[in-house]
Amino acid sequence: MTLAKPAFPAPDHDHGRCTADALSHAEAVCEQRAQKFTPIRRQVLGALLSSHRPLGAYEVIDELAKSMARPAPITVYRALDFLIANGLVHRIESRNAYLACAAHDHDSTSAVAFLICERCGLVGEIPSASFAKDLNAAARSSGFAPKLSVVEITGVCTHCQKTS
Repeated sequence: MTLAKPAFPAPDHDHGRCTADALSHAEAVCEQRAQKFTPIRRQVLGALLSSHRPLGAYEVIDELAKSMARPAPITVYRALDFLIANGLVHRIESRNAYLACAAHDHDSTSAVAFLICERCGLVGEIPSASFAKDLNAAARSSGFAPKLSVVEITGVCTHCQKTS
C-alpha cells in the first residue's frame, strides 16, 4: 500500500501553509454543516495546529494564553468537543491529548490509525479504510453499531530513524 501523502510532515515543510490549509478546511466543513466556527473554536484549532504533536487541554490553554486572555478550561473543553464532533480534531486516548486532524474526511464509522513516535512525540495519521471495513463488519455481526474507531500504534517515525 502506498500513501497519498507521508504520515509525518517533513521537518522542513511549510508549516504556515499546512496550518492555513487546515483552517480553510475547518471553515469549509463548518459552512457546509451550517455550524459556527467561532473565534474561540478557531483559536483552539490554531493552538493544536501550532505543531504536529498532541496537546493536553491545559497545554492548549497555555498556548492560547500567549496571545489572548487565559481562557477558562470549560471554554476550551467545549471548543474541543465541537471540533471532535465535526471531525477536525482527534483525541489521543493513550496521551489524554488532542490532535488536529490530518486526513480530513472521516465519517462517523471511520477507523483512524495514529502512528505515535516514541522519540520526538509527533503523531502521524494513516488511511485505515481496508481494516475499518472488516472491523465494522465484525462489530455489526455482533449486533453492535460502531462509531469512530481509533487505533494507536507506537514506534519510531522515519525522521527519527534517519537521525539515529
